[in-house]
Amino acid sequence: MVRIRLRRMGTTKKPAYRVVVADARSPRDGRFIEAIGTYNPLTNPPQVVIDTEKAQAWIKKGAQPSDTVRRLLKNVGVSAN
Repeated sequence: MVRIRLRRMGTTKKPAYRVVVADARSPRDGRFIEAIGTYNPLTNPPQVVIDTEKAQAWIKKGAQPSDTVRRLLKNVGVSAN
C-alpha cells in the first residue's frame, strides 16, 4: 500500500517535515517515491506548502494519507476521501 505521510527533517528540537508519498513498509525517514510538500510547525501559524495537483493525483491512484497529512490536506483544500 502507498501512503502519503510526513518525513521528519530539521535538527534536534527544531522539527520540519516533508510531505512524501512512500510505501507503507518503508521506515518513517527512509525511502520514498515522491516529495509533494513541506510542513513547518514552528512558525506561527504553521507553514504548509503542498502541491495540490500531485496530492490529488496520488489519492486518485489509491494512496492513503496518514491522519496528520489528511488534516493538512483538508486545510489546504484537497479532498482526501
